[in-house]
Amino acid sequence: MTLFDLSGKTALVTGCKRGIGRGMAEALADAGADIVGVSASLEPSGSAVEAAITAKGRSFKSYQCDFSDRGAVRAFADQLERDGVAPDILVNNAGTIKRKPAAEHDDDLWDEVIDVNLSSQFILSREVGRGMIERGHGKIIFTASLLTFQGGITVPGYAASKGGIGQLTKALANEWAPLGLNVNAIAPGYIATDNTQALQDDEGRSAGILGRIPQGRWGTPTDFAGPVVFLASAASDYVNGEILVVDGGWMGR
Repeated sequence: MTLFDLSGKTALVTGCKRGIGRGMAEALADAGADIVGVSASLEPSGSAVEAAITAKGRSFKSYQCDFSDRGAVRAFADQLERDGVAPDILVNNAGTIKRKPAAEHDDDLWDEVIDVNLSSQFILSREVGRGMIERGHGKIIFTASLLTFQGGITVPGYAASKGGIGQLTKALANEWAPLGLNVNAIAPGYIATDNTQALQDDEGRSAGILGRIPQGRWGTPTDFAGPVVFLASAASDYVNGEILVVDGGWMGR
């Protein structure tokens, strides 16, 4: 299955410490990629994700970055260049969610979510994408959301940011596809991670969610192994500007 072979590739995965990001980092390593991991609180060495990646025989390089700080994102991109890191694959997965009714959703909550989920994604894609353009190839994968398509409840900043990710995916694909890059997104459904813990703990909401999912279960980080390897590999060389929904059938109901 050489179409899915990532041997010799380097994948930069943001928000890789846990949840979907860690699941995607491990899947890319299983396919042969070396991993450059970054999150706001990732340990410089000895992290659980590093142990998992190196146990697969792949290298792991660790960075920290506060994605709510545009200056920090630019500094991180500069550090990658100084360190000679030239990713073949960029997985823009780092994100945050703040739950509060719209009438009580303060400016600071809005700003933090937009900065982490949208502004930093563009800045890092621009900086890493520039090198991909020079080399004539690269795969950029965003983490979108069901709220790329729907409005959600009590998460106006999150919904706005993920709607923006959908449009950013298309905009970058329009510009960069002729230059050898593939820009796509994965939209997770309801996944059992810390970001959805409040929903899982709410018996009424959880029952309502499960009742709409044809597969009848919450998703898990391992459900993203196939999709992320597909979009990172030669198997998706003619896929551009797409948002791949991984939701157990939620959007089809």
